[in-house]
Amino acid sequence: MTVSNIPFLSSEEKFSALFDFATEGIIVINSEGLIVLSNPASEKLFGYHESELIGKPVEMLIPKRFGDHTHHREKYADNPRPRSMGIGMNLYGKKKDGEEIPVEISLSPYRSGKNHFVIAFIIDITIRKKNEEIQKKQKEELQALANELDKRVKDRTMILEEALHELENSREELSIALEKEKELNELKTRFVSMASHEFRTPLATILSSLSLVTKYGEIGEKESQAKHINRIKTSITHLTEILNDMLSLSKLEEGKISASPELFNIKEFISLAIQELQGLTKPGQQIHFHHFGNQEVYLDNKILKNILFNLVSNAIKFSPESKPIEVFTTVNTSFIEIKVKDNGIGIPEEDQEQLFQRFFRGQNAANIQGTGLGLNIVARYVELMNGTITFESKPEKGTIFIIKIPNYIKHE
Repeated sequence: MTVSNIPFLSSEEKFSALFDFATEGIIVINSEGLIVLSNPASEKLFGYHESELIGKPVEMLIPKRFGDHTHHREKYADNPRPRSMGIGMNLYGKKKDGEEIPVEISLSPYRSGKNHFVIAFIIDITIRKKNEEIQKKQKEELQALANELDKRVKDRTMILEEALHELENSREELSIALEKEKELNELKTRFVSMASHEFRTPLATILSSLSLVTKYGEIGEKESQAKHINRIKTSITHLTEILNDMLSLSKLEEGKISASPELFNIKEFISLAIQELQGLTKPGQQIHFHHFGNQEVYLDNKILKNILFNLVSNAIKFSPESKPIEVFTTVNTSFIEIKVKDNGIGIPEEDQEQLFQRFFRGQNAANIQGTGLGLNIVARYVELMNGTITFESKPEKGTIFIIKIPNYIKHE
């Protein structure tokens, strides 16, 4: 088909084609806000016949709940330009039967001579709005489901974390229990080993000496008889010490011992105690006592005596004959200090860390009688009086134990 064969439409025919057959509603409003033209799509949209719209104010198509539209129309007339109406707002049109429908409106102003007009292009977006509502609802439902799933995950995670925490606690408790069980088994082993050795030796000595005492008595050997009687006494004393250590440890473990302080003269008290201990010394051993400072103290003298007897008897036991043992006491306004110094075998460096453990005995003390409980008991007694115990020691050069206890008597 050539250009000459294409049919041409007049301007009126073009306008009619566009206006009458457009799928969106078109309404033309004059400067007074009256409808001057409406196309079939707009009439169908609002349910009016053309005769019912022409000459009527455009406000008849706008729900009253949106207020006075006249003001908005006049404001637009002051600065007319092509634009969408009600940007950012939900617009609604009112049908003849009063039903409201969501619409989208675009405005285009034009002039014809001296007259000003506005063309309103109107689209029914009911289906779109419904779809948007459906999508919004689905989104909200999905969000609610996501929130619920998130909550369930968090709850489940919390439950799992609590379970893991409990499992970790159980593991730690089990580990502690196993360590305690291991420690208990070690203590049992040490106790059995100590008891079998420490009880067997003095008992064997007592039995053999008893038979010899009887024999020497029959033949009149008084000196030999006295020697074995002394051996029996020594063995009985040793057994008594073992039982006393066991009893003290048991009472301390059960919390049956507590400090009951009273006022006394520490210099006189320790002097008397040393006189008793002098009877346990080896040939040539002497116990020297030195006191400095005030003499009145407020302590549990029974606990103090147990501490002193234990430390001094150890000094006697682990020192050779003719080596002196020294006891020092110092009382000032802050603390009471007690030192027990010997010149004995000392404590190997590798044993010093374990010295206050129950049943522990140093490598160089294997052939010397003892339960391995004494220093553990001393440490517990010192703790009962809120004190501290430390020591300094070198092999073959002796040991000094230092006890410091708070002084609750403030002297002038």
